[in-house]
Amino acid sequence: MKRKIYESLLSWKDSKLFKPLMILGVRQCGKTYIIDEFCKNEYKNYIYINLLHDENILNLYNSSLTSDEKFAQLKVLVNFDLEQKDTILFIDEIQESEKLISELKYFCERHSNIRIICAGSLLGVKLKRSKSSFPVGKIKILDMYPMDFEEFLLAMNEEILINLIKDSYDNNKKISSAVHEKALNLYKIYLITGGMPESVYNMVNTSGDYIKYDSTILKDIVRSYFEDMSKYVTSEIETLKITRVYNSLPSQLSNLSNKFQYSRIAKDARARDYITSIDWLEASNMVLRAKCTKLPSIPLEGFIDVDTFKLYLSDVGILNNILKITLEDILTDTLSLYKGIIAENYVANQLICLNYDLYYWKNDNQSEIDFLIHNKDGIIPVEVKAGDNTQSKSLKLFMEKYDCPYGIRISTKELGFDSKSKIKSIPLYAVFVLKK
Repeated sequence: MKRKIYESLLSWKDSKLFKPLMILGVRQCGKTYIIDEFCKNEYKNYIYINLLHDENILNLYNSSLTSDEKFAQLKVLVNFDLEQKDTILFIDEIQESEKLISELKYFCERHSNIRIICAGSLLGVKLKRSKSSFPVGKIKILDMYPMDFEEFLLAMNEEILINLIKDSYDNNKKISSAVHEKALNLYKIYLITGGMPESVYNMVNTSGDYIKYDSTILKDIVRSYFEDMSKYVTSEIETLKITRVYNSLPSQLSNLSNKFQYSRIAKDARARDYITSIDWLEASNMVLRAKCTKLPSIPLEGFIDVDTFKLYLSDVGILNNILKITLEDILTDTLSLYKGIIAENYVANQLICLNYDLYYWKNDNQSEIDFLIHNKDGIIPVEVKAGDNTQSKSLKLFMEKYDCPYGIRISTKELGFDSKSKIKSIPLYAVFVLKK
Protein backbone atom coordinates (compact mmCIF):
# COMPACT_ATOMS: atom_id res chain seq x y z
CA MET A 1 0.00 0.00 0.00
CA LYS A 2 1.27 3.44 -0.93
CA ARG A 3 2.47 5.66 1.92
CA LYS A 4 3.18 9.35 1.46
CA ILE A 5 6.21 9.20 3.77
CA TYR A 6 7.98 7.45 0.88
CA GLU A 7 8.47 10.88 -0.73
CA SER A 8 10.20 12.09 2.44
CA LEU A 9 12.47 9.04 2.34
CA LEU A 10 13.41 9.90 -1.24
CA SER A 11 14.19 13.48 -0.20
CA TRP A 12 16.46 12.15 2.54
CA LYS A 13 18.20 9.88 0.02
CA ASP A 14 18.83 12.82 -2.31
CA SER A 15 20.03 15.18 0.43
CA LYS A 16 23.67 16.21 0.56
CA LEU A 17 23.90 15.91 4.36
CA PHE A 18 24.29 12.22 5.08
CA LYS A 19 22.73 12.01 8.53
CA PRO A 20 21.28 8.73 9.81
CA LEU A 21 17.48 8.75 9.64
CA MET A 22 15.24 7.74 12.55
CA ILE A 23 11.53 7.00 12.00
CA LEU A 24 9.26 7.48 15.02
CA GLY A 25 5.65 6.33 15.14
CA VAL A 26 3.05 4.37 17.04
CA ARG A 27 3.52 0.61 17.02
CA GLN A 28 2.10 -1.19 13.94
CA CYS A 29 1.61 1.96 11.85
CA GLY A 30 3.70 0.42 9.06
CA LYS A 31 7.23 1.69 9.75
CA THR A 32 9.11 -1.54 9.05
CA TYR A 33 7.08 -2.30 5.93
CA ILE A 34 7.63 1.03 4.19
CA ILE A 35 11.33 1.26 5.17
CA ASP A 36 11.88 -2.27 3.88
CA GLU A 37 10.17 -1.40 0.58
CA PHE A 38 12.23 1.79 0.26
CA CYS A 39 15.52 0.01 0.91
CA LYS A 40 14.72 -2.76 -1.57
CA ASN A 41 13.58 -0.38 -4.29
CA GLU A 42 16.13 2.40 -4.00
CA TYR A 43 19.46 0.72 -3.18
CA LYS A 44 21.57 -1.97 -4.80
CA ASN A 45 22.89 -3.29 -1.48
CA TYR A 46 20.51 -3.60 1.49
CA ILE A 47 21.61 -4.79 4.94
CA TYR A 48 18.87 -5.51 7.51
CA ILE A 49 19.53 -5.84 11.25
CA ASN A 50 16.86 -6.59 13.84
CA LEU A 51 18.20 -6.12 17.37
CA LEU A 52 15.46 -8.31 18.82
CA HIS A 53 16.90 -11.24 16.90
CA ASP A 54 20.61 -10.38 16.55
CA GLU A 55 22.18 -10.80 19.97
CA ASN A 56 25.72 -10.63 18.57
CA ILE A 57 25.33 -7.06 17.34
CA LEU A 58 23.49 -6.12 20.51
CA ASN A 59 26.38 -7.46 22.62
CA LEU A 60 28.92 -5.77 20.37
CA TYR A 61 27.48 -2.31 20.97
CA ASN A 62 27.04 -2.92 24.67
CA SER A 63 30.75 -3.75 24.96
CA SER A 64 33.57 -1.42 26.02
CA LEU A 65 35.29 -1.45 22.62
CA THR A 66 36.04 1.84 20.90
CA SER A 67 33.74 3.14 18.17
CA ASP A 68 36.28 2.27 15.49
CA GLU A 69 36.63 -1.27 16.84
CA LYS A 70 32.85 -1.72 16.97
CA PHE A 71 32.49 -0.52 13.39
CA ALA A 72 35.21 -2.88 12.15
CA GLN A 73 33.55 -5.83 13.86
CA LEU A 74 30.08 -4.80 12.67
CA LYS A 75 31.27 -5.19 9.07
CA VAL A 76 32.44 -8.70 9.92
CA LEU A 77 29.14 -9.66 11.55
CA VAL A 78 27.05 -8.47 8.60
CA ASN A 79 29.70 -9.83 6.19
CA PHE A 80 29.60 -6.71 4.06
CA ASP A 81 31.60 -3.52 3.55
CA LEU A 82 28.99 -0.95 4.57
CA GLU A 83 30.90 1.82 2.80
CA GLN A 84 30.32 0.34 -0.63
CA LYS A 85 28.47 2.64 -2.99
CA ASP A 86 24.66 2.37 -3.20
CA THR A 87 24.35 0.63 0.19
CA ILE A 88 21.84 1.14 2.98
CA LEU A 89 21.70 -0.26 6.50
CA PHE A 90 18.31 -0.63 8.20
CA ILE A 91 18.52 -1.13 11.98
CA ASP A 92 15.12 -2.27 13.24
CA GLU A 93 14.14 -2.37 16.92
CA ILE A 94 17.05 -0.04 17.68
CA GLN A 95 15.46 0.82 21.03
CA GLU A 96 17.05 -2.39 22.32
CA SER A 97 20.46 -0.67 22.42
CA GLU A 98 20.96 2.78 23.91
CA LYS A 99 24.65 2.47 23.06
CA LEU A 100 23.95 1.96 19.36
CA ILE A 101 21.62 4.96 19.33
CA SER A 102 24.49 7.03 20.78
CA GLU A 103 26.86 5.56 18.16
CA LEU A 104 24.80 7.19 15.40
CA LYS A 105 26.83 10.33 16.14
CA TYR A 106 29.99 8.38 15.27
CA PHE A 107 28.47 7.21 11.99
CA CYS A 108 27.45 10.77 11.11
CA GLU A 109 30.87 12.26 11.89
CA ARG A 110 33.25 9.48 10.78
CA HIS A 111 31.31 7.52 8.16
CA SER A 112 28.81 9.99 6.76
CA ASN A 113 28.84 8.20 3.41
CA ILE A 114 26.91 5.29 4.97
CA ARG A 115 23.13 5.49 4.66
CA ILE A 116 21.42 4.32 7.86
CA ILE A 117 17.72 4.14 8.75
CA CYS A 118 16.52 3.22 12.24
CA ALA A 119 13.10 2.38 13.65
CA GLY A 120 11.62 0.46 16.55
CA SER A 121 8.67 -0.28 18.81
CA LEU A 122 8.06 2.41 21.42
CA LEU A 123 11.29 4.08 20.28
CA GLY A 124 9.97 7.48 21.33
CA VAL A 125 9.59 6.25 24.91
CA LYS A 126 13.11 4.81 24.88
CA LEU A 127 14.61 8.05 23.62
CA LYS A 128 12.84 10.07 26.30
CA ARG A 129 14.03 7.76 29.08
CA SER A 130 17.47 6.91 27.74
CA LYS A 131 20.40 7.24 30.14
CA SER A 132 22.90 7.45 27.28
CA SER A 133 23.66 10.64 25.37
CA PHE A 134 21.41 11.33 22.39
CA PRO A 135 23.18 12.35 19.15
CA VAL A 136 21.57 15.80 18.96
CA GLY A 137 22.01 17.38 15.54
CA LYS A 138 23.58 14.22 14.12
CA ILE A 139 20.42 12.42 13.00
CA LYS A 140 17.31 13.35 11.07
CA ILE A 141 13.97 12.38 12.61
CA LEU A 142 10.75 11.74 10.72
CA ASP A 143 7.40 11.11 12.38
CA MET A 144 5.14 8.48 10.87
CA TYR A 145 1.44 8.10 11.60
CA PRO A 146 -1.32 5.64 10.71
CA MET A 147 -2.64 5.97 7.16
CA ASP A 148 -4.59 9.18 6.62
CA PHE A 149 -7.82 9.25 4.64
CA GLU A 150 -6.05 10.05 1.36
CA GLU A 151 -3.83 6.99 1.79
CA PHE A 152 -6.94 4.96 2.64
CA LEU A 153 -8.52 6.08 -0.65
CA LEU A 154 -5.36 5.09 -2.52
CA ALA A 155 -5.51 1.65 -0.91
CA MET A 156 -9.16 1.39 -1.98
CA ASN A 157 -8.14 2.21 -5.57
CA GLU A 158 -9.91 5.57 -5.49
CA GLU A 159 -7.18 7.75 -7.04
CA ILE A 160 -9.66 9.27 -9.51
CA LEU A 161 -11.80 10.43 -6.58
CA ILE A 162 -8.75 11.94 -4.86
CA ASN A 163 -7.87 13.93 -7.99
CA LEU A 164 -11.45 15.13 -8.37
CA ILE A 165 -11.56 16.34 -4.75
CA LYS A 166 -8.25 18.19 -5.15
CA ASP A 167 -9.34 19.76 -8.44
CA SER A 168 -12.66 20.84 -6.94
CA TYR A 169 -10.86 22.50 -4.02
CA ASP A 170 -8.20 24.20 -6.12
CA ASN A 171 -10.67 25.54 -8.69
CA ASN A 172 -13.72 25.99 -6.44
CA LYS A 173 -15.79 23.54 -8.49
CA LYS A 174 -18.92 21.77 -7.37
CA ILE A 175 -18.93 18.00 -6.91
CA SER A 176 -22.07 16.11 -7.92
CA SER A 177 -24.29 14.86 -5.12
CA ALA A 178 -23.65 11.25 -6.15
CA VAL A 179 -19.87 11.64 -5.89
CA HIS A 180 -20.27 13.57 -2.64
CA GLU A 181 -22.33 10.73 -1.13
CA LYS A 182 -19.84 8.12 -2.32
CA ALA A 183 -16.97 10.03 -0.68
CA LEU A 184 -18.93 10.40 2.57
CA ASN A 185 -19.63 6.66 2.64
CA LEU A 186 -15.92 5.93 2.22
CA TYR A 187 -15.21 8.36 5.06
CA LYS A 188 -17.65 6.43 7.26
CA ILE A 189 -15.90 3.16 6.44
CA TYR A 190 -12.58 4.78 7.35
CA LEU A 191 -13.99 5.72 10.75
CA ILE A 192 -14.24 2.00 11.47
CA THR A 193 -10.97 0.78 9.93
CA GLY A 194 -8.91 3.79 10.92
CA GLY A 195 -5.45 4.03 9.41
CA MET A 196 -3.65 1.03 10.82
CA PRO A 197 -2.30 -0.75 7.69
CA GLU A 198 -3.40 -4.24 8.77
CA SER A 199 -6.93 -2.96 9.38
CA VAL A 200 -7.06 -1.09 6.04
CA TYR A 201 -5.62 -4.09 4.21
CA ASN A 202 -8.35 -6.30 5.63
CA MET A 203 -11.04 -3.91 4.36
CA VAL A 204 -9.37 -3.75 0.94
CA ASN A 205 -9.41 -7.54 0.75
CA THR A 206 -13.15 -7.55 1.37
CA SER A 207 -13.57 -5.07 -1.54
CA GLY A 208 -15.15 -2.63 0.88
CA ASP A 209 -17.71 -5.12 2.20
CA TYR A 210 -17.70 -4.01 5.83
CA ILE A 211 -19.79 -7.03 6.87
CA LYS A 212 -16.73 -9.20 6.18
CA TYR A 213 -14.33 -6.81 7.91
CA ASP A 214 -12.48 -8.32 10.89
CA SER A 215 -12.97 -5.91 13.80
CA THR A 216 -10.73 -8.00 16.07
CA ILE A 217 -7.65 -6.63 14.26
CA LEU A 218 -7.79 -3.28 16.07
CA LYS A 219 -8.64 -4.95 19.35
CA ASP A 220 -5.52 -7.10 19.02
CA ILE A 221 -3.40 -4.04 18.19
CA VAL A 222 -4.48 -2.26 21.37
CA ARG A 223 -3.83 -5.42 23.37
CA SER A 224 -0.32 -5.62 21.88
CA TYR A 225 0.37 -2.04 22.99
CA PHE A 226 -0.08 -3.00 26.61
CA GLU A 227 1.73 -6.31 26.27
CA ASP A 228 4.81 -4.38 25.04
CA MET A 229 4.48 -1.80 27.78
CA SER A 230 6.17 -3.94 30.43
CA LYS A 231 9.53 -3.54 28.65
CA TYR A 232 9.49 0.23 28.89
CA VAL A 233 8.04 1.11 32.28
CA THR A 234 9.69 1.43 35.66
CA SER A 235 7.16 -0.53 37.72
CA GLU A 236 3.78 -2.27 37.77
CA ILE A 237 2.34 0.89 39.35
CA GLU A 238 3.40 2.92 36.32
CA THR A 239 1.79 0.33 34.03
CA LEU A 240 -1.45 0.66 35.98
CA LYS A 241 -1.37 4.46 35.77
CA ILE A 242 -0.69 4.51 32.02
CA THR A 243 -3.52 2.03 31.47
CA ARG A 244 -5.89 4.11 33.56
CA VAL A 245 -5.11 7.26 31.57
CA TYR A 246 -5.55 5.50 28.24
CA ASN A 247 -8.81 3.86 29.28
CA SER A 248 -10.17 7.24 30.40
CA LEU A 249 -9.69 8.89 27.00
CA PRO A 250 -13.09 8.06 25.44
CA SER A 251 -14.85 9.67 28.40
CA GLN A 252 -12.35 12.55 28.40
CA LEU A 253 -13.38 13.40 24.85
CA SER A 254 -17.04 13.60 25.85
CA ASN A 255 -16.16 15.96 28.68
CA LEU A 256 -18.22 19.16 28.35
CA SER A 257 -15.41 21.21 29.88
CA ASN A 258 -13.42 20.55 26.67
CA LYS A 259 -10.20 19.73 28.46
CA PHE A 260 -8.45 16.78 30.02
CA GLN A 261 -9.62 16.21 33.61
CA TYR A 262 -7.65 14.05 36.02
CA SER A 263 -10.81 13.31 37.97
CA ARG A 264 -11.96 11.26 34.97
CA ILE A 265 -9.10 8.84 35.61
CA ALA A 266 -9.98 8.20 39.23
CA LYS A 267 -11.87 10.09 41.91
CA ASP A 268 -8.75 11.14 43.82
CA ALA A 269 -6.43 11.51 40.80
CA ARG A 270 -4.04 14.48 40.74
CA ALA A 271 -1.87 15.91 37.97
CA ARG A 272 1.36 15.16 39.84
CA ASP A 273 0.44 11.47 39.98
CA TYR A 274 -0.30 11.05 36.27
CA ILE A 275 1.79 13.61 34.37
CA THR A 276 4.54 11.06 33.60
CA SER A 277 1.91 8.56 32.43
CA ILE A 278 0.61 11.10 29.91
CA ASP A 279 4.19 11.84 28.81
CA TRP A 280 4.70 8.09 28.25
CA LEU A 281 1.59 7.82 26.09
CA GLU A 282 2.63 10.87 24.05
CA ALA A 283 6.16 9.54 23.57
CA SER A 284 4.73 6.22 22.38
CA ASN A 285 2.53 8.14 19.88
CA MET A 286 -0.55 6.38 21.26
CA VAL A 287 -2.14 9.75 22.00
CA LEU A 288 -2.02 13.22 20.47
CA ARG A 289 -2.04 16.34 22.63
CA ALA A 290 -3.96 19.44 21.52
CA LYS A 291 -2.75 22.54 23.36
CA CYS A 292 -5.14 25.29 24.43
CA THR A 293 -4.35 28.91 23.67
CA LYS A 294 -6.22 31.87 25.08
CA LEU A 295 -4.64 34.28 22.57
CA PRO A 296 -4.46 33.12 18.94
CA SER A 297 -1.32 35.03 17.97
CA ILE A 298 1.95 34.01 16.36
CA PRO A 299 3.65 32.00 17.74
CA LEU A 300 0.80 29.89 19.08
CA GLU A 301 3.22 27.96 21.28
CA GLY A 302 3.99 31.16 23.16
CA PHE A 303 0.39 31.65 24.34
CA ILE A 304 -0.63 28.18 25.49
CA ASP A 305 -2.23 27.39 28.82
CA VAL A 306 -0.06 24.47 30.00
CA ASP A 307 -2.75 23.22 32.38
CA THR A 308 -5.46 23.05 29.72
CA PHE A 309 -5.22 20.49 26.93
CA LYS A 310 -7.02 17.65 25.16
CA LEU A 311 -5.81 14.15 24.35
CA TYR A 312 -6.96 12.37 21.21
CA LEU A 313 -6.46 8.73 20.28
CA SER A 314 -3.76 8.28 17.63
CA ASP A 315 -6.24 6.53 15.34
CA VAL A 316 -9.99 7.07 14.97
CA GLY A 317 -10.52 3.39 14.17
CA ILE A 318 -9.01 2.43 17.51
CA LEU A 319 -11.28 4.96 19.25
CA ASN A 320 -14.38 3.43 17.67
CA ASN A 321 -13.13 -0.08 18.41
CA ILE A 322 -12.65 0.76 22.08
CA LEU A 323 -16.15 2.27 22.14
CA LYS A 324 -17.50 -0.85 20.37
CA ILE A 325 -19.05 1.36 17.70
CA THR A 326 -20.00 -0.41 14.46
CA LEU A 327 -20.43 0.92 10.94
CA GLU A 328 -24.16 0.32 11.33
CA ASP A 329 -24.13 2.77 14.27
CA ILE A 330 -22.45 5.36 12.06
CA LEU A 331 -24.59 4.74 8.97
CA THR A 332 -27.86 4.86 10.92
CA ASP A 333 -26.73 8.01 12.72
CA THR A 334 -27.52 6.77 16.25
CA LEU A 335 -24.44 8.12 18.03
CA SER A 336 -25.82 11.46 19.28
CA LEU A 337 -23.04 13.19 21.28
CA TYR A 338 -20.25 10.82 20.22
CA LYS A 339 -20.85 11.58 16.55
CA GLY A 340 -19.14 14.93 16.99
CA ILE A 341 -16.38 13.49 19.20
CA ILE A 342 -15.49 10.88 16.56
CA ALA A 343 -15.37 13.52 13.81
CA GLU A 344 -13.13 15.72 15.96
CA ASN A 345 -10.71 12.87 16.69
CA TYR A 346 -10.67 12.05 12.97
CA VAL A 347 -9.77 15.63 12.04
CA ALA A 348 -7.03 15.69 14.70
CA ASN A 349 -5.55 12.55 13.09
CA GLN A 350 -5.68 14.11 9.62
CA LEU A 351 -4.14 17.44 10.67
CA ILE A 352 -1.22 15.76 12.42
CA CYS A 353 -0.57 13.75 9.23
CA LEU A 354 -0.44 17.08 7.38
CA ASN A 355 2.30 18.23 9.78
CA TYR A 356 0.10 20.68 11.67
CA ASP A 357 0.62 20.91 15.41
CA LEU A 358 -2.65 20.63 17.32
CA TYR A 359 -3.94 23.80 19.00
CA TYR A 360 -7.41 24.92 20.00
CA TRP A 361 -8.88 28.13 21.41
CA LYS A 362 -11.09 28.51 24.43
CA ASN A 363 -12.11 31.67 26.27
CA ASP A 364 -13.60 32.26 29.69
CA ASN A 365 -17.13 32.45 28.27
CA GLN A 366 -16.99 28.81 27.11
CA SER A 367 -16.63 29.75 23.45
CA GLU A 368 -14.30 27.33 21.70
CA ILE A 369 -12.67 26.72 18.33
CA ASP A 370 -11.85 23.07 17.70
CA PHE A 371 -8.50 23.67 15.98
CA LEU A 372 -6.23 26.52 14.98
CA ILE A 373 -3.85 26.12 12.06
CA HIS A 374 -1.00 28.42 11.15
CA ASN A 375 -0.44 28.77 7.42
CA LYS A 376 0.74 31.47 5.00
CA ASP A 377 -2.50 33.41 5.62
CA GLY A 378 -2.00 33.58 9.39
CA ILE A 379 -3.91 31.90 12.22
CA ILE A 380 -6.97 30.19 10.75
CA PRO A 381 -9.84 28.84 12.91
CA VAL A 382 -11.10 25.36 12.07
CA GLU A 383 -14.49 24.17 13.26
CA VAL A 384 -15.61 20.54 13.02
CA LYS A 385 -19.21 19.47 12.58
CA ALA A 386 -20.20 15.82 12.25
CA GLY A 387 -23.30 16.62 10.17
CA ASP A 388 -24.72 19.39 8.00
CA ASN A 389 -25.93 21.59 10.86
CA THR A 390 -23.19 24.20 10.65
CA GLN A 391 -24.51 26.96 12.90
CA SER A 392 -21.81 28.19 15.28
CA LYS A 393 -21.62 31.30 17.44
CA SER A 394 -18.04 30.55 18.47
CA LEU A 395 -16.64 30.67 14.93
CA LYS A 396 -18.42 33.93 14.14
CA LEU A 397 -17.27 35.47 17.43
CA PHE A 398 -13.68 34.39 16.88
CA MET A 399 -13.49 35.68 13.30
CA GLU A 400 -14.94 39.06 14.27
CA LYS A 401 -12.73 39.44 17.35
CA TYR A 402 -9.47 38.51 15.66
CA ASP A 403 -10.20 39.77 12.12
CA CYS A 404 -9.42 36.44 10.42
CA PRO A 405 -8.89 36.40 6.64
CA TYR A 406 -11.22 33.39 6.56
CA GLY A 407 -12.40 30.44 8.62
CA ILE A 408 -12.69 26.75 7.81
CA ARG A 409 -15.72 24.65 8.63
CA ILE A 410 -15.37 20.88 8.23
CA SER A 411 -18.69 19.06 7.94
CA THR A 412 -20.77 16.79 5.70
CA LYS A 413 -21.54 19.75 3.42
CA GLU A 414 -19.94 20.06 0.00
CA LEU A 415 -16.83 22.06 -0.86
CA GLY A 416 -17.45 25.77 -1.18
CA PHE A 417 -16.67 29.30 -0.05
CA ASP A 418 -19.11 31.90 1.32
CA SER A 419 -17.63 35.30 0.47
CA LYS A 420 -19.99 37.05 2.89
CA SER A 421 -19.10 35.02 5.99
CA LYS A 422 -15.56 34.29 4.69
CA ILE A 423 -15.97 30.63 5.59
CA LYS A 424 -14.52 27.79 3.53
CA SER A 425 -16.61 24.64 3.64
CA ILE A 426 -14.51 21.47 3.61
CA PRO A 427 -16.22 18.06 3.59
CA LEU A 428 -14.97 15.61 6.20
CA TYR A 429 -13.56 13.45 3.42
CA ALA A 430 -11.48 16.33 2.03
CA VAL A 431 -9.36 17.38 5.04
CA PHE A 432 -6.25 16.20 3.18
CA VAL A 433 -6.52 19.22 0.84
CA LEU A 434 -5.41 21.46 3.73
CA LYS A 435 -1.73 20.68 3.18
CA LYS A 436 0.62 22.88 5.15
